[in-house]
Amino acid sequence: MNDQPSSPRDYRATVFLPRTGFPMRGDLPKREPEALARWAATGLFARLRADAAGRPPFILHDGPPYANGNLHIGHALNKIHKDLINRARQMAGFDANYVPGWDCHGLPIEWKVEEGYRKAGRNKDEVPVLEFRRECRDYAQHWLDVQAAEFKRLGVEGDWANRYATMDFASEAAIAAEIHKFAASGALYRGLRPVMWSPVEKTALAEAEVEYQDRRDTAIWVRFPVIGGDLEGAAIVIWTTTPWTIPGNRALAAGPEFEYVVIRIVDTTEHSLARKGERLVVAAELLDAFAAETGITAHEIEQTLRGKDLGALVCAHPLRGQGYDYDVPLLLGDFVTTEAGTGFVHMAPAHGEDDFFL
Repeated sequence: MNDQPSSPRDYRATVFLPRTGFPMRGDLPKREPEALARWAATGLFARLRADAAGRPPFILHDGPPYANGNLHIGHALNKIHKDLINRARQMAGFDANYVPGWDCHGLPIEWKVEEGYRKAGRNKDEVPVLEFRRECRDYAQHWLDVQAAEFKRLGVEGDWANRYATMDFASEAAIAAEIHKFAASGALYRGLRPVMWSPVEKTALAEAEVEYQDRRDTAIWVRFPVIGGDLEGAAIVIWTTTPWTIPGNRALAAGPEFEYVVIRIVDTTEHSLARKGERLVVAAELLDAFAAETGITAHEIEQTLRGKDLGALVCAHPLRGQGYDYDVPLLLGDFVTTEAGTGFVHMAPAHGEDDFFL
């Protein structure tokens, strides 16, 4: 006996299935370009502007991308989010007229052009300035065009035909005009402050253009002999992890409310560089750690002072007699801490803003 039906039954008519005209596959690599082409052919952005005429404006202040290299995931995340915001505001009854733009100035573009010079064996200093600028503009324009096409491929809607760039002559002229206004009003002045400097590019650097490389260096303790006064013959001791800044030292700083002690060394370990009988000044809170680190095994406290009582001290530079014969004043600074070191900070104004402004 055979229980199988003579022919298979078609159950599709007994099942309620939704019907749709949408294709079963997204086929996005093909359909996305078609959608973008349709938006362009129908003038979607212009129609949105016409439809939004008279509405309150919504302007998204977009920090422009830099015109060097292809887009990466950071660009995509940034621009897609902003495109969503603009589209949402447009549908919420605003006129969201997004005008894209590019930052075309700065060292990265110059550096890329100079890489070409180096490969060709050319000295950048021998390249005429106008030729160099033209090559930089051409480099920036190339990547501006590439990025614009890639942004469009991401579906970002904007006034691409009227994009702006910081290297547009009109933009540069506006910047020059504003600088002239500052100068004419007396608000432009020549000042003095420490800045990051590139010896290769022969220009100042923005903080964002500076990359730090970790390195291991020797921390050092340095004596600054006191000149004159009751503490003459003693030495202020500083601790620094940047020994190369010592030649740039111009002052010392102490915490005005910290307690400092004048000690006389009685005994040291065999390899200690501290000398028996010498007098040193350090923060009382850091004395034990200082003695342990420098090999001082026995000492006497001769005097205890507040930082504000040291404000009139003058010291000699540790390299005095080697071209550093100026006096080093002791100043008071609220940025001084007793977390490590001696409670004194050596100040090299060419190496830091705190040092310079103090």
